[in-house]
Amino acid sequence: MSEDEILAEFRASQALLEGHFLLSSGRHSAHYLQCARVLMDPMRASRLAAATAAKIPRELRQQIQKVVSPAMGGVIIGHEMGRALGVEAMFVERPTGTFELRRGFALSEGDRVLMVEDVVTTGLSSREAIRAIEEAGGQVIAAASLVDRSGGSIDLGVPFFPLVALNFPTYAPDEVPAALAATPAVKPGSRAQA
Repeated sequence: MSEDEILAEFRASQALLEGHFLLSSGRHSAHYLQCARVLMDPMRASRLAAATAAKIPRELRQQIQKVVSPAMGGVIIGHEMGRALGVEAMFVERPTGTFELRRGFALSEGDRVLMVEDVVTTGLSSREAIRAIEEAGGQVIAAASLVDRSGGSIDLGVPFFPLVALNFPTYAPDEVPAALAATPAVKPGSRAQA
C-alpha cells in the first residue's frame, strides 16, 4: 500500500479529525487520528493489517509466535495483525493503572511477541505494554503500529515498523498558537488525563 492509499483509507472512514485536541501526551494538536473509525470496517482493518505486516522483514515475521496489543486502541489492529501473521492475538489492559494480561490470556516463557499499537506518539503506552509482556514471560522481538506520530524519534528498544508516519505539529500547553487556543480542547484519547 502506498502512503496515498493508506491516507485514502483514513479519509474514507472519516478517521482524520481537525479541531483542537489534547493528546494523551498532554500536548495539543489541530489534527487527531481516530484509528477506531478506520478499523471499524473489518475489510479495511484487514487490508491495513496485511500492509503493516508486510512492512516487517520476512525473517523477523516468521519468528513471531504471538501478537499482543494494549487495550483499547490496539485491540482491533492487534487481532487483525494476528490474522495477517497466522498467530494468536491477545491484549493487555490496565484494570488498576498498570498493563497486565487478563481474561485467561497467558504467554509461555520465551514466546516471541510482536507488540502492536494503533498510533504511537510518545511511545509511553508501547513501552508500558512491552514491560507487561516481558513480565508475563514473553520476548518482544518487534513492535508495529498503523501510525507513527513521533516524528521518527521513538526508541522502543526493539525494531519498530509503522505502516505510515504522519507528523502533524503538536504543541506544549504554553506553546499553543493563539488561533488554536481560542477553541476548546477535546480529549479524544483513551488514556486518563492528569
